[in-house]
Amino acid sequence: MTSDKIELINNFKLNLSKKEKSIAIVGLGYVGLPLALTFAEKNFSVIGIDIDQQKVTKLKNKKTYLRHINNSRISEVIENKKFLPTSDFSKAEKCIAIILCVPTPLNKNREPDLQYITTTLNSLKGYFRKGQLLSLESTTYPGTTEEVLKPLIESSGFEIGNNFFLVYSPEREDPGNKDYSTRSIPKIIGGITPLCRELGVELYSKIIEKLVPVSSTRAAEMTKLLENIHRAVNIGLMNELKILSDKMNIDLYEIIDAAATKPFGFTPYYPGPGLGGHCIPIDPFYLTWKAREYGMNTKFIELAGEINASMPQYVIEKIFNLLNDRNKSIKNSKVLILGLSYKKNIDDIRESPSLDIIYELLKRGAMVKYNDPYIPKLPKVRKYNLEIEHCKITPDLLKTFDCVLLLTDHDDFPYELIQKNSNLIIDTRGRFTLSENIFRA
Repeated sequence: MTSDKIELINNFKLNLSKKEKSIAIVGLGYVGLPLALTFAEKNFSVIGIDIDQQKVTKLKNKKTYLRHINNSRISEVIENKKFLPTSDFSKAEKCIAIILCVPTPLNKNREPDLQYITTTLNSLKGYFRKGQLLSLESTTYPGTTEEVLKPLIESSGFEIGNNFFLVYSPEREDPGNKDYSTRSIPKIIGGITPLCRELGVELYSKIIEKLVPVSSTRAAEMTKLLENIHRAVNIGLMNELKILSDKMNIDLYEIIDAAATKPFGFTPYYPGPGLGGHCIPIDPFYLTWKAREYGMNTKFIELAGEINASMPQYVIEKIFNLLNDRNKSIKNSKVLILGLSYKKNIDDIRESPSLDIIYELLKRGAMVKYNDPYIPKLPKVRKYNLEIEHCKITPDLLKTFDCVLLLTDHDDFPYELIQKNSNLIIDTRGRFTLSENIFRA
C-alpha cells in the first residue's frame, strides 16, 4: 500500500472521528431526509442537496414536508448549523462522503430507469476529490454500482479502491414505523473493494447501531431485491387466495389470523387492493430485467407481479357487482374513497393502487370524493392528475354515498361511525367486521 493511499485512509478516518468534514446527502425524500437528520443529530455537518427548490426552501424555513418527520427535528439541526439544505452541487466538493438517495423508477416497459443516478453523478463529478467515499442507497439491479457508477467516476481520473471509495448500502426506511428508525434498522454494506467496504462501515457506524457487511456491491444490491421480492411474492399469494376465498364464501382474513397462531413455519401476509410505494411494486422487476441478460425468465416473480397488478381491476369488478345487486350502475353512483396513501398512517401516495382505482371509477362515470387525514389535497403524480374533492366524514355525508370504499386503513378513521351510517362498505383491508352491508374486496 502506497504512502499516499495510507494518508487518504487515515485522513478519512480522522475526519470522521473528529467530524471536521461535511457529509453530503443527495436527494432529500423519504430516504435522504431521515438519513441527513440522523447524521446531523450525531453532530456531523450535513449538506442536503436536492433539485426541488420548494423542498430546500421549506427546510431552510425549518418546516417539514414529510408527515412522519417533525418540524422540531429540522429546526434543531438548522439552528445548530449542522444541516444546510441547498440545490448547489458544488457544496459536495469539500465533503468527506457523498450519499446518493435518488429515485430509481421503471420506465413504461418495466425496465430500470437510472437517469436520476446518472444525471446526479454528472452533476457531481466535477466536485469529486481524492479520498472521498460515495455511497449509493437507491434500490437497483445487481451490478449497477460496478457497471454504471464505477466507470463514470473513473472517467474523471480516479481509481476506485485507491484514491476514491465506492460502496452500495441499500436504504431500509419504513415511513411511519414507530418501532424502527434510521438508527436502529440494521444496514447492509458492500464495497467495490474490501477497503471500500471497510471505509463504508467506518462511515455508517457513526450513526447506525448494527452493520451487516457483505462480500460485494452485487451482494448488497441482491439483498435489497430479495427483501422486497420476498414480500411481493407472498402478498401476491394472498391476493390470489383472496379472490379464491371470495368465490368460496370464506373470509381469508380469518384464515390468515388463524394460521398465524402457529408458532413456527408461518409468517402472516395480508392481501390488499394492489401494491404501492417505491419498493415492492418496482424492485422485483429490476431483477427480472437483469435475469434476461443471463438467459433466464423469473417466472415466479413475474407471476406475483401480474397478480398484484391485477388487484385494482378486481376491486372495480367487486364494486360493479355489488352496485349491480342493488340495481345501480357504476356510472353516476356516488363513491367515497377512504385512504389514498399506499399504506396506513403515512402521507406517501407513490404508486398507490388507490389512484389506479379512482382513475378507473372516474373513467366509468362514477362521482368520486375522498377522505384521507394525511392528504388534504390530492397532488399531481407521474401517472395521474386527478381532481377530486376531499370531504369531511359526517353521518349525513356518509348516507349520501352509494358506496364507501376502504382502500387504506388509517387508524384515524372513525370506523364505528362509518359502519353505522354507510349504505354499502367495500373493505379491501379487512378492517371491518363482515355484515349485510359490508363486503371484502
